[in-house]
Amino acid sequence: MKGLGELERSVMDIIWAQPSPVTAREVGRLIADRDLAPTTVMTVLDRLTRKGFLVRTRDGRAWRYEPAESRDAYIAELMLGALDLTGDRSAALTRFAQAVTGTEAEILRKALTGLETELEDE
Repeated sequence: MKGLGELERSVMDIIWAQPSPVTAREVGRLIADRDLAPTTVMTVLDRLTRKGFLVRTRDGRAWRYEPAESRDAYIAELMLGALDLTGDRSAALTRFAQAVTGTEAEILRKALTGLETELEDE
């Protein structure tokens, strides 16, 4: 996934927060604090669709947009991209593990244990 600009991030935040697919008009209403022209909203939605962040389906004359992936999946991809930037992944992972809270470390520990169990079962 490519990165998001500021306006794209704002639109994605709105769409990620919705329980069901939304139209451009609905997004425009929800992002009213930005005072954007409807054509700008449609352009951003089209760009996000082409980048693979959104999936759109026809609903009468309008399109409905929904996220292609969850916010968590996007953040995980950003984290992996940042990890790729380091020359020493082990050192970066170690530094990250040292920086998380005890609760976060426990979440990581459980996730890794679950992955180990899955690999053993294969």
